[in-house]
Amino acid sequence: MAIAPVVLASGRRGSWIARSLISGLLLASIAGCSLWGGSSAKPVPADLGANVAVLGVRQAWNVRVGKVEMPLDVQVHGSVVTLASSDGSVVSLDAASGKELWRTVVGEPLSAGVGGDGKTSAVVTRANTLVILEAGKELWRQSLPAQVFTAPLVAGGRVFVLSADRSVTAFDGATGRRLWIQSRPGEPLVLRQAGVLRAVGDTLVVGASGRMVGLNPNGGAVQWELPIASSRGTNDVERLVELVGRTSRVGDSVCTRAFQAAVGCVNTSRGTVVWTQPASGSEGVHGDDIAVFGTESNGIVNAWNRTNGARLWTVERYKHRRLTAPLLLGRSVVFGDDSGLVHLISRDDGAPLNRISTDGSGIAAAPVVASDTLVIVTRSGSVFGFRPD
Repeated sequence: MAIAPVVLASGRRGSWIARSLISGLLLASIAGCSLWGGSSAKPVPADLGANVAVLGVRQAWNVRVGKVEMPLDVQVHGSVVTLASSDGSVVSLDAASGKELWRTVVGEPLSAGVGGDGKTSAVVTRANTLVILEAGKELWRQSLPAQVFTAPLVAGGRVFVLSADRSVTAFDGATGRRLWIQSRPGEPLVLRQAGVLRAVGDTLVVGASGRMVGLNPNGGAVQWELPIASSRGTNDVERLVELVGRTSRVGDSVCTRAFQAAVGCVNTSRGTVVWTQPASGSEGVHGDDIAVFGTESNGIVNAWNRTNGARLWTVERYKHRRLTAPLLLGRSVVFGDDSGLVHLISRDDGAPLNRISTDGSGIAAAPVVASDTLVIVTRSGSVFGFRPD
């Protein structure tokens, strides 16, 4: 079984020793290592063979930003791409040319980023500080009560933060004044990875354990709450269930993944679950009005019918590779792996269309597209722009 690319944090203010023990036990279990000194070899990914480039792709540019060792959400607004590195650098690039528009350093290592609306950018430091930037200049910063691993959401002149304790806080975007906070019962463990936080019309949609929750953005009141997956098992590790980014939205339909449990779609206007299907992945999904695509923790790639959840196809070619969340781009489904390769496969049947090499350090974030350019970020901090031939 492939190692899921996650680390656990405790949702309680309990003993650091207990937190470390619980996290260590889970990671050892995932890796297949015996707690009594034995070990099992990690499965070796199959040889992919020679690359046959059915779809021509060329590298257009490459820039450096700094190592990425945190959950990264690459923001796209028009032709502008904004991203961050773990050391606290935040960079905005023109996707057409790779030209740096601005770069700033917030002065502290980051735990989450980047959120933005095209004008304002938001990141969170490891010291639990929310930092707001405009054109690379700091506007304000505010202390937060808990760790954050999800990029803040900037929308409607406000900044929304989903914390690891599953609380949601709203701030005035201009002044930093706290507007409201919506707290939920704490959980023993949470994922040190991005959750679900997005705007859908006039509703703030967040993930809370295995449920998708619709909040009123003006005051935080719960409008609806929908189960994607339920806790199961006999201990805190086995009962862990959490919605993870990225999500796929088409109109009122939002599809998401519950960590190692399920993939499902909801209708946000009616407040109903349309379908769920069992799935053992740790990364989010992407798609359109026809299909939803996802990568599983063992490297299998799946496609589901968006209307009813029926399985369309399954590809095992990338088994035992640690894959990013996918991006649907034209006729292609695009995802990266932990060896630094970027794979383009057919949306119709999963057949390979091309394979792109980067710097070999592993792909750090789900691919994005801006200005007809596929943007890829690696763990070592290289940002690549690729275009079709």
